[in-house]
Amino acid sequence: MPKVKPFVSRSVRERSKFALDRRETPGFWSWDAQRDCVWADTSVALLFNLDPEEAEAGLPLSVFASHIHPTDQPRVLALFRSDRREDGGGAVEYRVRGADGGLRLVLFRGRFTYDHLGRPLSGRGIIVDISDLQAGDADRAPAGMFDAAPPTVLLDQAAAAAIAAFQAIGALNDPGLTARAEALLFEIGRKLALQEATDERNRLN
Repeated sequence: MPKVKPFVSRSVRERSKFALDRRETPGFWSWDAQRDCVWADTSVALLFNLDPEEAEAGLPLSVFASHIHPTDQPRVLALFRSDRREDGGGAVEYRVRGADGGLRLVLFRGRFTYDHLGRPLSGRGIIVDISDLQAGDADRAPAGMFDAAPPTVLLDQAAAAAIAAFQAIGALNDPGLTARAEALLFEIGRKLALQEATDERNRLN
């Protein structure tokens, strides 16, 4: 396992502020099961208190899992390790230890692909910081894992299609297409994050 360093290029206060400034920005991740490698953007790296360059280059799933609250780890890892016969999505709330040392509550949403035996091949999705919705109660036990039902609204359909398109385009090694697909995925993810925040407020009320 590679030696992973925390994000120490800034002071704890600067890192914490930078992470909080990005809390409304959905973070993106992708996973290759056979290589045991997760790639994540800066937003995800900061939530997990990891070096953004290392997260972008790819780290083992266990490295990210080590920053998840121990109580929440089994439910999160179950999404990655479960066997299914069909590709599908899932979502779960869990707590991570951020750059400021405190717990942040996040909403994880992803789509996974499986081989003909039902074994996981890959995954891709977003992570949204929803700590502010808890009115300072980030230490509460997160909501349980739930399957993402087949998309019933246009935005969910667009998000599912954008994730699949981004994954397919990435295999073409075309920087121009990849940049455009990433921009589309980011914008859809931002709108989806707002929708998730609204849904979470409704659940709390």
